[in-house]
Amino acid sequence: MSSSLFNTLNLSSQDMVNRILDLNTTSDNIANMNTPGFKANRTDFQELLNNKNKEGVSISATQTLPFQGSTRTTDSPLDWAIQGDGYFAVKLPNGTTGYTRDGQFQVDSSGQLVSASGYKLVWNGTIPQNMTDISVASDGTINATLSTGVQVAAGKVQLAKFTNPTGLLNNGNNVYLESVASGKVQMAAPGASNLGLIQSHAVEQSNVDISREMTHMMLLERNFQMSSQAFQQTETMISEAISMHKD
Repeated sequence: MSSSLFNTLNLSSQDMVNRILDLNTTSDNIANMNTPGFKANRTDFQELLNNKNKEGVSISATQTLPFQGSTRTTDSPLDWAIQGDGYFAVKLPNGTTGYTRDGQFQVDSSGQLVSASGYKLVWNGTIPQNMTDISVASDGTINATLSTGVQVAAGKVQLAKFTNPTGLLNNGNNVYLESVASGKVQMAAPGASNLGLIQSHAVEQSNVDISREMTHMMLLERNFQMSSQAFQQTETMISEAISMHKD
């Protein structure tokens, strides 16, 4: 029996698995199209070579697309959008630092600024107990209005930047982690070191292009059907060949 049949069977099977994994990435993008600050992901493929012959493809990485989404104006002074490069630093439950573009913050019961997922914002300052209002300037300066009507500087927020933000690791909950590929984190004031500025009363929208994602999903489904048909036909040919050999 020709080994090419088994090779075709293997390639078809491999392609179906890859299409399913790529579909998972696309589905996740679509599911988060309304998640503030969410960055779409793209599956990268790599050709496999064996004795200088193509032996199909494999998924080499899932890449985050860091370009900025559009902004939406809100009524909340704790909704902050980054106009330009940078990430908010937040402290995760395990003690490590994560990075997010989701700037929907709130003050919790202990007077801490926390993200929509409940992670504490990493910043230099504290919220006064008798605070009645709060605001942030484009350079990251946080001002609090006291019950007496006096406005005081509560502290400053720095932004995080990376040499290669596409190399950040997705930690879930719209939070990313530093990696070898992303490079070491660098913290600086908004507007410094090519970092963006903070816009108050604004939320950055997801950068997911729904038209592109839906088109890609339809192509994946068609390609999966083709690979599935090739697999079934090849399997039938192998079964018939084995049956003829036994006879």
